[in-house]
Amino acid sequence: MRRGLLFIVAAAVLWSTGGIGIKAVDEPALKVTFYRSIFAAVALMLLFRGAVFGRRWKSTTTFVIAIISYGACLTSFVIATKLTTAANAIFLQYAGAVWVMLLSPLVLREPMRSRDVIGIGVAIAGMALFFVGKFETRGMAGNAMALVSSVFFAAMILALRREGAASQSAIVWGNVVLAAALVPFVGHDLSLSPKSFAILALLGFLQIGAAYALFVRGLRVVPATQASLTGMLEPVMNPLWVFLFLGERPSSWALAGGVIVLAAIAWHTLGGGETVADIPAVD
Repeated sequence: MRRGLLFIVAAAVLWSTGGIGIKAVDEPALKVTFYRSIFAAVALMLLFRGAVFGRRWKSTTTFVIAIISYGACLTSFVIATKLTTAANAIFLQYAGAVWVMLLSPLVLREPMRSRDVIGIGVAIAGMALFFVGKFETRGMAGNAMALVSSVFFAAMILALRREGAASQSAIVWGNVVLAAALVPFVGHDLSLSPKSFAILALLGFLQIGAAYALFVRGLRVVPATQASLTGMLEPVMNPLWVFLFLGERPSSWALAGGVIVLAAIAWHTLGGGETVADIPAVD
């Protein structure tokens, strides 16, 4: 399982560049999502060509849920990042780890322990701090959208874990379906500046394509809860890149909430728990 965890850590580092990339592109959120998904689809088709084109796949309920939750997660996160700070967007999306802990016993038959319950309670308390302080409609809308993104993030992890061998195909078709679904909203203006094209290409090929290839590979041998928690490098590094390169500072309440959420996740992760032997094998 150690190698699987390394794959997930590498994925988290690549994912963490999303905030600065999205903030650096002066384009509408849906347009950013559209192009990022197109580039990601190309990258993933090259990386997963055997899994996508070499096997016959069958649309199951879980497969469809994986595709829909993936697309909804990416779209809502980009919108949230445009509306609020990168720190708020990523910390709240990462609350998906809480929903994974809550739903894993029902969806994956991965048992919940008392440590899970404590971690969930503390993390929810930390999440509440993101909504404390000066009221700004735009910022609050971004926080709410980030929380929506966290629900889809959890659904995606659970569906991919349950889907097993078809998880790679689900990620590829998730990007294809998402790009196609956005055409009616962005088709009237597809022009990009050279800077925007370069940034969106990097986001698609590396921040999504390479990252999800690593994540899906690691998820084959790592329990869903552990996978979602190991990626906590992402919410630490994402706002750090944005602060260092763009100077965006999260509020004190958001920082406090983020520290509490990450502390709860770290405490839960360091406590260990599940082993691969405790869950069904995934081919």
